[in-house]
Amino acid sequence: MGEDLDLKLYLITDRKLFADTPSFFNAVEDALGGGAGAVQLREKDVTIRELLSMAYLMRKLTARYRAKLFINDRVDVAIAVEADGVHLGLSSIPVFAAKKASKGRLVVGVSTHTPGEAANAEKEGADFITFGPVYQTPSKLKYGQPVGINALKKVCSEVSLPVFAIGGITEDRIGEIVDCGSEGVAMISAILGSKDIKKTTERILRYLQ
Repeated sequence: MGEDLDLKLYLITDRKLFADTPSFFNAVEDALGGGAGAVQLREKDVTIRELLSMAYLMRKLTARYRAKLFINDRVDVAIAVEADGVHLGLSSIPVFAAKKASKGRLVVGVSTHTPGEAANAEKEGADFITFGPVYQTPSKLKYGQPVGINALKKVCSEVSLPVFAIGGITEDRIGEIVDCGSEGVAMISAILGSKDIKKTTERILRYLQ
């Protein structure tokens, strides 16, 4: 699946970093212009209709740049907008149900926070996982203390799925992430919070080569 996924940088959205919706979409487009290969639309505090509307717009945007679109949690929205995949959490519907509902068309990613969860996601048929938070980060405080580099290395060696490190990853930490065997990185504020999103994205992708 790693080769099929063809992905190093997994951008996760957070519209609250921006003053308005147009600024949010412009920022995502800047990241896509810089080479981001996939976007996960992750806006948990909107209504389903608002999410659907955003997803249609994001589908058009990602298609323009030939990038993949993943929808956080909502398989129905992913199917409706013909997204490439869905990203599930531990409280989401099971992987097999997401694949059955989409007739196997959706690529399914799963968020994991322990080696056991990573192994279980592989057993359930996930196509890839995110693992973290690797480092301290405000956006992942609810998941507890950082898992650390050693846990990331352990997971990368024990599962055959592509692993994307997440949580507190900055440009200067990418080298040790890659050394752990991680397929790539999942990022939010390191990209969307930067002053020049396109250049930051291009630079990060060079580090990931």
